[in-house]
Amino acid sequence: MAQPLHITEGSYQTEVLESKIPVVIDFWATWCGPCKMIAPIIDEMANEFEGRAKICKVDVDNNQSIAIQLGIRSIPTVMIFKDGKVVDTIVGAVPKQQIVARLNEYL
Repeated sequence: MAQPLHITEGSYQTEVLESKIPVVIDFWATWCGPCKMIAPIIDEMANEFEGRAKICKVDVDNNQSIAIQLGIRSIPTVMIFKDGKVVDTIVGAVPKQQIVARLNEYL
């Protein structure tokens, strides 16, 4: 079973900006209640979209420079990247079908 890829400041350039397939990043923190609500959704999506999209997570407390660079002000925030650029942003805990529908636009 596929798991979300944990992105760090060291892997961000290669795994996200240089990716040949769309990338979904869940920006989260261990202390964030709503982040815990969407975590199972992100886990399911990693399995469902394996090979078609990279499903990733960024712990904003441990990777602050990525969060600052992308202007993350609220978590959870889910961003979709295509060709190294942010193409969509979803803020807050939303239903799975909303994230999937937005991702499907870029596949």
